[in-house]
Amino acid sequence: MAQSRPVALPPAERTVGQLVAETMRFYADNFWPSLALGVAPAVAAAFGAHLSQTMTLIVLPSAFGAMLSATYVYACVLVLGSTAPRSRLVVAWLGGWIVFAPVAPLIRFTYVAPGVAWLVAFALVVPVLVVEELPVWASIRRALHLVRADVVHAAGALLTLAILTVLTQGVIAFSLRGFAAAEVWIAYFLAAAVVSPLLFLGSAMLYIDQEARVK
Repeated sequence: MAQSRPVALPPAERTVGQLVAETMRFYADNFWPSLALGVAPAVAAAFGAHLSQTMTLIVLPSAFGAMLSATYVYACVLVLGSTAPRSRLVVAWLGGWIVFAPVAPLIRFTYVAPGVAWLVAFALVVPVLVVEELPVWASIRRALHLVRADVVHAAGALLTLAILTVLTQGVIAFSLRGFAAAEVWIAYFLAAAVVSPLLFLGSAMLYIDQEARVK
């Protein structure tokens, strides 16, 4: 007899581990739409490591920032069931671009702590823009308010999702290179394509948790 899934806690009471588990469950239940989220991070992973410092400062905030923002907006649409008009999604994409633009160069040059702090503070701007009909500046204030509802949960969730994504991608890429004799860029492309959707889906799901904690 098949065992039933354990009952999930409501969003206001979810721990970081349960948020990650629910993210994985959502990924499994919506596999093909979620897998599409891995395309942009896969391109960034495959080509970003080969860029010079000068090109990093140009390409990561611009092209890759735009791609990652579009990915995050799509993740929010999937997780939050948004039916926002296209114009609203464009605004969310532009907002996400601003959020992602400074992060990649900071992390690329090992300024990890400021990059993570920036993401913790502003990552929820995108889901707010996607699902709440607020002006841009009001959306930023709303996102900060959501983060303050439980800073420990928000920071812990984003850090856990990021670490899980990076470590899992590394293991898969190493395995592909070692056992399948794949080229380096192919290994990292495939690893990022499969694993990176967890980061975006989980970040979108974090909005649900934080919004429930405000009430």
